[in-house]
Amino acid sequence: MPSPNPFHLALASSAVALGLATVVHAQTTTSPDAAARPTGASKAVAGKLDASDRQFIEKAAAGGMAEVEVGQLAQQKAGNDAVKQFGARMVQDHGKANDELKQLAGSKGVQLPSGPDKMHTQQMQKFQKASGAEFDREYMQHMLADHKKDVAEFQKQAKSAKDPDVKAFAAKTLPTLQEHLKQAQSVNDSIKNKNGMKTGSKSG
Repeated sequence: MPSPNPFHLALASSAVALGLATVVHAQTTTSPDAAARPTGASKAVAGKLDASDRQFIEKAAAGGMAEVEVGQLAQQKAGNDAVKQFGARMVQDHGKANDELKQLAGSKGVQLPSGPDKMHTQQMQKFQKASGAEFDREYMQHMLADHKKDVAEFQKQAKSAKDPDVKAFAAKTLPTLQEHLKQAQSVNDSIKNKNGMKTGSKSG
C-alpha cells in the first residue's frame, strides 16, 4: 500500500479546521433581533418602583414618625393612664415599623422624608398646647380617626401593591394597626364615658 501523501494530509487537515471554525462561528453569532431583546436581568435593573407604591412608602414613613413623636408627648402630657399606655405602645410599635420601612425604602431606592409632614407637624403643635383631660380627649380622637385611615390604606396596599416587598410589608403591619384601632376605640370610649359621668355628677 502506498504511503499517504503529506500534501494531501495537510489539505485534509485544513479542510477539517475550516469546517470546525465555520460551525463555531455559526453557533456564537447572534442575530440583531436576538441581541436587541432584553434579558430578564436587564429588565429587573431597568424597572422602577410604581408611583403608587412609592407614595405609600413616603406617606407611611411620615405618618409613622408622627405617631412616635405624638406618642412620646402622650406619655408626658396625658392625664389618663390608659392614654399614656396607648402612647407608649405607639412609640414601640411604630418605631419598629419605621425601622422596617427604612430598610424597605433603602432597597427600593426611595428617599424617605426626614420628619413628619406639614399636616402632622401642625397637629403636633396643637397637642403641645393641651394637657390633662383636654389632651386625652383630642389625642384619642385623633388616634381613632388616624388609624381608621391607616387600616384602610394598608388593607388596600396588602391587596393591590405592585411591588411584592411593599405588599408584604403592608400585610405584615396591618394586624398591628387593626389592634391599634381597636384599642384606640376602647380608650376613647372610656374617656367619653368618664367625662360623661363627671358631667352628670356635676349637674346632679
